[in-house]
Amino acid sequence: MPISAERFEDIPEDEDGRSPGTNAHEILSFLEANPEQAFTRSEIASETSVTEGSVGPTLVRLRERGRVDHRGRYWRISDHVRSIEAASNHAGQVAASHEDESMAYDEWHEYAVDPRDERE
Repeated sequence: MPISAERFEDIPEDEDGRSPGTNAHEILSFLEANPEQAFTRSEIASETSVTEGSVGPTLVRLRERGRVDHRGRYWRISDHVRSIEAASNHAGQVAASHEDESMAYDEWHEYAVDPRDERE
């Protein structure tokens, strides 16, 4: 059944497949758990609940979004995703190291806010 253009605009985007239960979520979770390895489509299918016929199209969409890298027959989590995770881990470590210290709001804000967010 078709929907109106207005209703279409109200549908939230899926945030790069991070919605639990989606093929993208299953594949990304598996690849993120194995960041130092690359896998073929059939290996990804055998390690996830995603059917082999759905793995390829899902990987192509994830590559277009910059979430995975592809070379030859192999796929892996992208370096971009890995660097974001490393930055998040570092931020968590910095926050934990300051946990016992009192911190003024301005000082905390300096650690917590991405300068790109200030432009919006």
